[in-house]
Amino acid sequence: MNDLEIRIRPAVLSDCPGILEIYNDAVLRTTASYDYEPRTLEHRQEWMIARQADRYPIFVAVQPDTGGERVLGWSALNPYHTRMGYRYTAENSIYVAADVRGQGLGARLLAPLLPAAEERGLHAIIAVIDASNEASLRLHARFGFEQVGHFKQVGYKFGRWLDVIYLERLLAEPREVWERAELRL
Repeated sequence: MNDLEIRIRPAVLSDCPGILEIYNDAVLRTTASYDYEPRTLEHRQEWMIARQADRYPIFVAVQPDTGGERVLGWSALNPYHTRMGYRYTAENSIYVAADVRGQGLGARLLAPLLPAAEERGLHAIIAVIDASNEASLRLHARFGFEQVGHFKQVGYKFGRWLDVIYLERLLAEPREVWERAELRL
């Protein structure tokens, strides 16, 4: 992989097939997702449209390829919960194509999520990671995520029980919180 050719940029709808291919490979072959069944292109397009409408960023790592660009990986922020009290918290996702894992793309995809989260006015990012995914746990630790929970045997895939680690990264206090507090003074 030639790092000079790789670009990290905001995702667009035409990136959905590449994003879907990476996600579905992870569904079928890894415990990075606890989904069992591959998703459809329509589902992934609806997911992207919903994220963009709610200003949740999605980034892709792309490399020039015959006839365009190949999506090598992607990252996103997603709603943590739909209840209003959680509006300042998001859950992140990072997926990298199997043939380029372990080459630093995860870090390049996680890095832009932090300023994008602050720009959106978020205060916390939650990462929910399979306990056996040591590479992802190390990656998040490098970016200041701290373990806040370990749930034992809450997932089941590939004929075995799986533990989940919750990590959290706190960000700057959202400006909106301070502005509303000042209005009450």
